[in-house]
Amino acid sequence: MALIRNPRSRDRNVTHRIGFAAICAAAVIALIPAALYATDAARTAIFFLCGVVAGITGALAWPRSAADDTERPPMSRRTGAEVSFSWMDLAEAMPDPAIILGRTAGILNFNVAARTIFERLKQGLPLEHVDRDPEFIAAVADVFDTGERRTVKLRLHGSRGQRFIASITPLGTKQAPAPAVLITVRDESEQHRLLEMRTDFIANASHELRTPLASVRGFIETLQGPARDDEAARHRFLAIMAEQAKRMTRLIDDLLLLSRVEEKANLKPIGQIRLDELIHEVVRAIAPAAAERQITITVEPESSPLSAKGERDELFQVFHNLIENAVKYGRDGGSVKIDLTGGKETGGKSSDTMTVTVTDDGPGIAPEHLPRLTERFYRVSAEQSRRVGGTGLGLAIAKHVLNRHDGELSVESVVGTGTTFKVILPAFK
Repeated sequence: MALIRNPRSRDRNVTHRIGFAAICAAAVIALIPAALYATDAARTAIFFLCGVVAGITGALAWPRSAADDTERPPMSRRTGAEVSFSWMDLAEAMPDPAIILGRTAGILNFNVAARTIFERLKQGLPLEHVDRDPEFIAAVADVFDTGERRTVKLRLHGSRGQRFIASITPLGTKQAPAPAVLITVRDESEQHRLLEMRTDFIANASHELRTPLASVRGFIETLQGPARDDEAARHRFLAIMAEQAKRMTRLIDDLLLLSRVEEKANLKPIGQIRLDELIHEVVRAIAPAAAERQITITVEPESSPLSAKGERDELFQVFHNLIENAVKYGRDGGSVKIDLTGGKETGGKSSDTMTVTVTDDGPGIAPEHLPRLTERFYRVSAEQSRRVGGTGLGLAIAKHVLNRHDGELSVESVVGTGTTFKVILPAFK
């Protein structure tokens, strides 16, 4: 057991000894004048007493080493004078999974968090019986031999893609060989996932911008060269360049909107909006695009006003994306149906939620695509999405906005029949 002693208690002991020695010395000095006027018997007793007191004074005042203090048996942990900790306590106090491993005694102790990662953990077992990762085993052996801290990647059997980092720290001494080591494990799966998402996001955004930029650059070079004096080609190319510029503008606007929504992810909205009025406003904004494809949009609200809790501009963007998608990807001459319900609980009381469903009668979406629809830049058909002006970010924005509003987004689709998106929002009370 490694003992960690409280240095303040030793300092107090030294102070107490010196103080008592000073009192004894003062007593000796005070007795010497009395001995000069005493009888022979009394003088002998006084000198004997002075000798005893002087011996005690010398013993107390003699300097003691730190080793002398550590040789004394440790006091109880409950006295408060000295506090002792064991390696066993160290493992249990660690927030991360931790294992104390002895050089020859195997596993000395571990905490509950370590048991969730290493199912075969047991005191006294060699580390090789718990995990057989050769790099991990070799790193532990190296720390025992050199006494230097090591950090290695840990590959656990059946971890389902999780990524762990093991830190191996020598205990008890800074010199090799170390009598024991502390192994702590950190799960970096979430950090790795976020890093992959960020990398994919940058790659996708760069690709989405590179395509229209390459198109615009190609047309500019053509207009500066072979088509310099071709009036018809110039009008045709300028129209295409304008469309590509609009596409880049939409993409940048959606990227900025997504960034703003993510920045406010932890700030819950507290405002009140009339959900029925908001839906009608969105429908009016999309009506020209629906008229071009002869698509009919119908709204079936409840008779009473529906008040939801949220931020108007962000929710406008959510429903604009959903209804616009229904128009873009629906069939020509089809229909889009929007249902607004507040729901009624038993006894006629109003529900705590508002529900909006957007249903189209388009070609539908295959089941394998449904779980990934809200991923950034994910498209069921990239060619069709670019043709209708989609950026691949609309549903990702909707998901982040609804998460901030404590709302829910779900989708159901039948190939050849149509698709239904359902939004659930908390009601304003």
